[in-house]
Amino acid sequence: MNINFLLERGDNDKEALLWKNKFYTYSYLKNNITKCSDYLLANGIKKNSVVGLSGDFSPNTISILFSLIKFNCIIVPFDAKQKNNNKQKYDIARIEFLITVNKNEKIKISKTKFFEIHEFYNSLIKNNIPGLVMFTSGTSGIPKAAVHDLAKLLEKFRYERKALRTLNFLLFDHWGGLNTMFHVLSNGGVVITTNDRNPESVCKLVEKCKIELLPTSPTFLNLMLLSGAYKKYNLDSLKIISYGTEPMPENILLKLKMIFPKVKLQQTYGLIELGVLRSKSEKDDSLWVKIGGEGYKTRIVNNILQIKAESAMLGYLNARSPFTDDGWFITGDEVLQKGEYIKILGRKSEIINVGGEKVYPQEVENVIQNIPNVMEVLVYKEKNQIMGSIVCAKVRLVKDEDHKIFSKKVKVYCKKNLEKYKVPVKIKITSEKLFSERLKKSRVKSIN
Repeated sequence: MNINFLLERGDNDKEALLWKNKFYTYSYLKNNITKCSDYLLANGIKKNSVVGLSGDFSPNTISILFSLIKFNCIIVPFDAKQKNNNKQKYDIARIEFLITVNKNEKIKISKTKFFEIHEFYNSLIKNNIPGLVMFTSGTSGIPKAAVHDLAKLLEKFRYERKALRTLNFLLFDHWGGLNTMFHVLSNGGVVITTNDRNPESVCKLVEKCKIELLPTSPTFLNLMLLSGAYKKYNLDSLKIISYGTEPMPENILLKLKMIFPKVKLQQTYGLIELGVLRSKSEKDDSLWVKIGGEGYKTRIVNNILQIKAESAMLGYLNARSPFTDDGWFITGDEVLQKGEYIKILGRKSEIINVGGEKVYPQEVENVIQNIPNVMEVLVYKEKNQIMGSIVCAKVRLVKDEDHKIFSKKVKVYCKKNLEKYKVPVKIKITSEKLFSERLKKSRVKSIN
């Protein structure tokens, strides 16, 4: 595949990437892609190979990724920090080669066991098209492997957009992270990388590098507010804070708007199976959002959002097709609609049925999050013989306090602000983190 359009808007001498406190120009990246291409060919990787690529957004990892696209390979990105968790995925993805780029930029190529080529791979190889395999989180079982026609996913980057100095916050094996990188580089912007995604380090990096766009998750933004890290550094360079990967608590959004009145707060929406849609929030402090853009159509059936996308995956390697007979993907997100805008209430699978009444965990979490001393809250269900299910909550505190007194305080506050059936029956105070290392809520893991 011709990849020139992904880098052609960046002037050769312009900064393209910051990695380990050193800037690399667009000229460097282009030359390094040529070097990496030669290296891959010399080490047995040929066109249309199925290749796992483990690394982060370093110069060599990015250059190898571009080289593999140029070779029309089927690429399976892995987060290098999740090495032990990746072994199962190697087999599911049926990779022929594994390329590892370590923290010192050293490249290791290993040949894996031979697996029978999947029919989706055969289709991509036959048409000489690059592929991309992305995995679902797998918190409720074996992760599903979504196979994409990568050429279709990359098509949107042919359209010129605004280029900003952007922190590549989301990870290398996350389409949100790859989408950010491709967007920035294809528009001549600057990708700022980091290995340390805690609030203190990120805020320090925003000040130091004058970052303009911070794409992140609601969980991270909540932690940033609680830590007070934003007060220690000059964040005036920020123009946009975009958030996605999970629902945003309304109270956190309102706090962000008060603290960053001049920053545009933009909700994003994307799925591993479909890619990232274009989005427009009704207002900065509103959870109503309009999604779609070139190549996407949306509809709502029985209050569930469905999407048809030109860039939709071919299918899962290890699961049934999730598409309707007429090609729509059922997202599982229950939504409200107001003209062109929607408000995402939560996953249908997470709804708690209490005696026939619906309870959305996010709504209860929003209320509890307003109680002083609450760092994190996760609402979940437990089975109940009489009511079907009951509402339960795990709460992580900023500082310790008497658990019985605090639990009573939560119930009293919830009774004042929620219908009776939404009030948590059980409240557990915990010291464990309620978000994963990937900085999003581990809802399924946390209820087991």
